[in-house]
Amino acid sequence: MTIRTALGRTASLVAMLSATALSAQTLPELEAAAKAEGMLTTIALPHDWCGYGGVIEGFKAKYPEITVNELNPDAGSADEIEAIKANKDNKGPQAPDVIDVGLAFGPSAKAEGLTQAHQVATWAEIPDGIKDVDGHWYGDYYGVMSFLVNKDLVENVPQDWADLLKPEYAGQVSLAGDPRASNQAILAVLAAGMSTGAAPGEEAGKAGLEYFKALNDAGNFVPVIGKAGTLAQGTTPIVIMWDYNALAARDTLAGNPPVEVVVPKSGVLAGVYVQAISAYAPQPNAAKLWMEYLYSDEGQLGWLKGYCHPARFNAMAAAGKIPQELLDALPPAAAYEAAYFPTLDEVDANKAAVTGGWDSVVGANVE
Repeated sequence: MTIRTALGRTASLVAMLSATALSAQTLPELEAAAKAEGMLTTIALPHDWCGYGGVIEGFKAKYPEITVNELNPDAGSADEIEAIKANKDNKGPQAPDVIDVGLAFGPSAKAEGLTQAHQVATWAEIPDGIKDVDGHWYGDYYGVMSFLVNKDLVENVPQDWADLLKPEYAGQVSLAGDPRASNQAILAVLAAGMSTGAAPGEEAGKAGLEYFKALNDAGNFVPVIGKAGTLAQGTTPIVIMWDYNALAARDTLAGNPPVEVVVPKSGVLAGVYVQAISAYAPQPNAAKLWMEYLYSDEGQLGWLKGYCHPARFNAMAAAGKIPQELLDALPPAAAYEAAYFPTLDEVDANKAAVTGGWDSVVGANVE
């Protein structure tokens, strides 16, 4: 116990000194150090996710001296954590500098010593409830769970979770990730559970597993990771995904086939994603500069263009920094009025229930 306490105090002291040193580094100094490193390695950033294609291009245009090395765009949050662990001693291009993961993965990554502290210049405008006090992780954007529906193949567009259980949707419903590893899919299970009246957390996680068991037993669930391509091909005519991904897919498909994005009437779940820098980042200065860009006005508006609500949304709106056309492109505000933001404890409890019980309860191997 004494050794653990001493180690904990030492770790806290190191974190405090590290944060102090980072805050003393000016932006020009950081830019020079990052340009000297010459590369930034990201992971799990699909270009059609939250406007990341434009965000990455914006960073590259601002810092052409820095090559952006993109690893495994379709990876899930758990895969990102494993990539850090697998490359602790690897300073090559397979080691991620930064990660973008679901809220539950931020604290656990910090607890495992996989992250390092850095407070961005706009730190004060990130809501306290979605950031680590020491700067190891911080919320970046959020959306709500929705249904993306291929209207060519689905005559009656489902409006709520209970609808998906109807016989008319046989072989049509999919998740946009593996619920054993993907934060998006793990929280979809939580939302489904909440729609049954279960309390957020472990209770809704278990209820969500029972919901997907019923969906699978009915023959409605398709164990294929759904995306715009599989929806257009007819493999997964209905995909459960974040609203910003669904809206981006709608734009990508451009009416071929026609699609509808539905925010369900019940179980309206909001999900926050967070950023963190790997404790073993080969290019730590480029990683910090990337964070500074993401949380600048330019970076935050880049996410908003991708239909995400960025972390600084309220502060930027109050300051008149958000163009009206970006606000007009979002779904009606009424769609978000019933949105529930789960606490970190609820997210953690749901994650444990879903990842631990999917195979035994649902038994569908999503891939």
